[in-house]
Amino acid sequence: MLLLFWWFSCQRAALEVAWLGINIFLFTYYFLFFDRDARYFYTRAILGSALAWARASAKCLNFNSMLILLPVCRNLLSFLRGTCSCCRRTLRKQLDHNLTFHKLVGYALALLTAVHTIAHLFNLERYNHSQQADDGSLPAVLSKMHLQGSKWLNPIHSNQTTVEYVAFTTIPGLTGVIITLVLILMVTSSTEFIRRNYFEVFWYTHHLFIIYFAGLVIHGIAGLVRGQTEESMEEVHPHRCARYLTQKEENCWHGCCKDPEFGSIPAESWKWVLAPVLLYIFERILRIWRAQQKVVVTKVVMHPARVLELQMQKRGFRMEVGQYIFVNCPAISLLEWHPFTLTSAPEEDFFSIHVRAAGDWTERLIDTFQQQKPRIEVDGPFGTASEDVFQYEVAMLVGAGIGVTPFASILKSIWYKFQQADQTLKTKKIYFYWLCRDTEAFAWFNDLLASLEQKMAESGKADFLTYRLFLTGWNTSIANNVAFHFDTAVDTVTGLRHKTIFGRPMWNTEFAAVAAAHPRSVVGVFLCGPGALAKSLQKSCHQHSSLDPRKVQFYFNKENF
Repeated sequence: MLLLFWWFSCQRAALEVAWLGINIFLFTYYFLFFDRDARYFYTRAILGSALAWARASAKCLNFNSMLILLPVCRNLLSFLRGTCSCCRRTLRKQLDHNLTFHKLVGYALALLTAVHTIAHLFNLERYNHSQQADDGSLPAVLSKMHLQGSKWLNPIHSNQTTVEYVAFTTIPGLTGVIITLVLILMVTSSTEFIRRNYFEVFWYTHHLFIIYFAGLVIHGIAGLVRGQTEESMEEVHPHRCARYLTQKEENCWHGCCKDPEFGSIPAESWKWVLAPVLLYIFERILRIWRAQQKVVVTKVVMHPARVLELQMQKRGFRMEVGQYIFVNCPAISLLEWHPFTLTSAPEEDFFSIHVRAAGDWTERLIDTFQQQKPRIEVDGPFGTASEDVFQYEVAMLVGAGIGVTPFASILKSIWYKFQQADQTLKTKKIYFYWLCRDTEAFAWFNDLLASLEQKMAESGKADFLTYRLFLTGWNTSIANNVAFHFDTAVDTVTGLRHKTIFGRPMWNTEFAAVAAAHPRSVVGVFLCGPGALAKSLQKSCHQHSSLDPRKVQFYFNKENF
C-alpha cells in the first residue's frame, strides 16, 4: 500500500495524492474498526473478515460519491479560480486537474463497488450457510434467534432462500444491482474511443448519475447487516457472554442469561452526498438560467478545412482570455452541450468560437449554418489554465490543429494591448508554436499573425512574439514548391515572414533555447492539444527547470474541458 502511494505521488498532482492518502486512511481505519468493534462481534462470527471488507469499501464509496460531482461544478471552479488569483501559482494549478480528478474518482467508485459487491456476495453465502447449519455452533445459534422472537441478526430466515432471491427482492440487493449496472454503463461509455466517436452515447449514459445517487441514498435504508445494540451491550457484552449462547442452561442464574439484541447500521450515505448534490442542483439551475438568455449570431464565416467561425453577442457577457463556453443548438439536439474555446479577445464587442468538423454534432452544426442561422444557446464562460498566461514574464504557447483557439484569444488581446499602449502588461516575451497536419488549417489564423507582426514592428517590439509554424503532413508537390521559392521574403505556405517548418518540433532544443534566453525567468508553458504531446512537454518542463528556484522555472499548463 505504501509503495502504491509512493508511486502515485511521483506521477500525480498534489490534490490527487491527498485524495489517495485519504482513501487509504479511511479504508484502513474502517477495516480495523469493523474488524475489532465489539458491537459487530456476533456479526463477525457469521461473516468473518468479509464484513470489514464490505463496510470499509462502503465508507470509501460514500467519500468518493461526495467528491465526484465537485470537479464538474464549473461555476464553482471559475469562482475558486477568481478567488485564488492572488494565491500561489501551484494552488491555482490544482483546479486545472478537475477532469483528471473526476475520472480518478469515477474509476475508484467502480473499483470500490466491485470490492463491496464481492464482499457482500461472500456475506450472503455465509448467512445462507449459517442458516442451514444445525451443529450448535455460534453462527448456527445466532442465525436461529429469529425463531425465539429476538431481534434477528441473520437476514436469511429460511433454508430455501437463495443469494439471487436476496439480491433481487430486498432494497439493498436491488439498489446494489442497479447501482452496479449504472456504473458499468457510465465507465465503459467514458472511454476515449466512445467519447470521440459516439459522444451522444457518452452524454446520455453519463446522466444515469441521477439513478446512481438515488440508489445510493436508498441502498442502506433496510439495514440487512446488523450489529448488537448499545443497550444490549451493557447487559450482555459479547466478550463476557458469547460462550453462554452455545451452552444454554435451563436454570440460568448469571448475568449472561439474556439473549443479545441487534439493530441495523444507520444509513449514512445521504449525509455524505447531500451538500454536493444540492450544490450541483444549484449549478445546473444557474446554467439553465444563463442558457435561456438570448444569443445573437452577428457573423458566420466559413474557413478552409471546414472550420466554422461564429461571432455572437449576449447581454452581460464578460470573458477573459483563454476561457471557454458550452454551446447548444436546439435544432440539432435539445440536450447536447459541447465545449468550445473562445477565440475573441475581452477587448472586442463580441465573442467568437471556431468549430472544426470532428464528429456528428459538429458536422450537423456546420451544415445547418451553411443553410440558415439556427438559434444558439450559450452557457459560460468558464475559466481555464490559459487565463494565467499574463501572470508569467515569458510564455510558451503550443497549439495542435484547432487547439490553437485559446491562443487566438490571447494573441488578439496582446494586439489590443499594444494598440492601447497598455503599460500593465507583465509578459515580456511570447513563444508561439502551432502544429498542423495540412496547409489549409493555417489559413484562418494567418491574418491575425500578420496583423501582430505589423503592429509589433510599428511599436518597436518586433521581438515580443516569436512564432514557429510546423507542418506535420505534406506531399511532394508542397515540398517542391517550398524549395523553389525558398529565397522569397515571405513563406509560400502561409504568406508570413516566418518560414513554415516541415516536421515536428525538437522540444529539447526549443526548451534549451528558451532557458538560455531567459536564465532567471518563470516560464509558463500552455498546451491545447493531445495527451501524447502533453506528456512530452511536461517531461521537457521538468528536465529544463533549474533546481535553483532563483533561476529558470518551467510551469506546465494544459487545457481541460
